[in-house]
Amino acid sequence: MSSESDPVLARLLLPIALVGLALAKPAGASSPPGAPAVDAAKAYKARCGSCHDLDQNRTGPKHRGVMGRKSGTVPDYPYSPALKAAGIVWSRATLDKWLQGPRKLVPGTKMIVTVPDPAMRTAIIGYLETAR
Repeated sequence: MSSESDPVLARLLLPIALVGLALAKPAGASSPPGAPAVDAAKAYKARCGSCHDLDQNRTGPKHRGVMGRKSGTVPDYPYSPALKAAGIVWSRATLDKWLQGPRKLVPGTKMIVTVPDPAMRTAIIGYLETAR
């Protein structure tokens, strides 16, 4: 390629590069306002469904009615001593903290899965709120 074609190439590639920069999402950024909402049921199934169900205990306890319930109190689930003793009442705020880092909130808990995306956490919490 000759030096004369470089400016032409630059004029062609510059708009593509600018569009790419405009569309790039910084690491850890949440969806911008007006972005499509996260499907709550799909988010729950994707992030929670391998261990939890709404109506039956699995690797993790059943979730129906979790909002307002005290941690470690589903009678037929073997909780860790740490979660039994935590005394957390599950609310939007406590679930948000929990999903960001269960072991940070309750050292010694068995749960290790986190939900780093704020939009996905909000969707999951909203889904659990409707599962009464």
